[in-house]
Amino acid sequence: MKIPRIPRPTTFPLAAPTTPEGVAPLPPTRTTGADYDTEWARSFPARWARNMVLEGLMRPTMAAIARPTVRGLDRLADLRDAEFGPVIFCANHHSHIDTPLVLTSLPEPWRHQVFVGAAADYFFRTRATSATASLALNAIPIERATVTRKSANLATELIDDGWSMLIFPEGGRSPDGWGQDFRGGAAYLSRRTGVPIVPIHLAGTGRILRKGSKRVRPSPTIVTFGHPIRPADGEDTRRLATRVETAVAALADETVTDWYDARKRAHAAATPAMSGPTAPSWRRAWALGDRGPRRRRRSSWPER
Repeated sequence: MKIPRIPRPTTFPLAAPTTPEGVAPLPPTRTTGADYDTEWARSFPARWARNMVLEGLMRPTMAAIARPTVRGLDRLADLRDAEFGPVIFCANHHSHIDTPLVLTSLPEPWRHQVFVGAAADYFFRTRATSATASLALNAIPIERATVTRKSANLATELIDDGWSMLIFPEGGRSPDGWGQDFRGGAAYLSRRTGVPIVPIHLAGTGRILRKGSKRVRPSPTIVTFGHPIRPADGEDTRRLATRVETAVAALADETVTDWYDARKRAHAAATPAMSGPTAPSWRRAWALGDRGPRRRRRSSWPER
């Protein structure tokens, strides 16, 4: 016997109400992108699950494919003496490996009390990717073009609650291995909350998984922490962002040369910029050197 089909309800209250004529309809409610609600990711069950992922999956994976050498943790001594208050960690960005590498390199207790500012249009495109980023990374959506009031308020609230933040001020992964200009989001949040910024330089992650590649190539990496930077009285966001970018560039110089020479150049305001030479793409690639898993060729460009 054929079962009759039950008609779908088409009128209120069995269906959503319609908008009366002459009234502008409300915009549809978004549940992804910058509007995704991440509050659940900081509940006790989610934090417990994230710790298991961090210690049981991320750390062994990073040890196997990135083999990180962590430097400069002694520069955080003053922050440790201040009972590990919240800070904003700012790093250069070349690869999707960067986030788990930094998270697993952070000392306790920051490692388990940190959230990540992630691109809303990439990590929060769908409900599935949003939930994954929120649970695994404790990520919150950040608009790349500019820091919106909603994302800035959420980040401020979390920092005020004692959470530290990891952010990549370049706004996205490097397309060619050279650095990009830093945006002002981290500097704005530092001025708004009063917490220091810790510059971080990551070396070698582009050889493991560079932008546009899906193949993972294990390679050694170096994670270098810099001295905390605090906003000066009357310092605007742009100037503070420039200071942070200069500090990360000095750490990059320290990584490819040595501490003493890098400090001399920094003192003389002669630190090479991370953005590389203004030249055609082939010239920039040649100046950067080999990004493959074999030994990288060091180039003298730019002039030091």
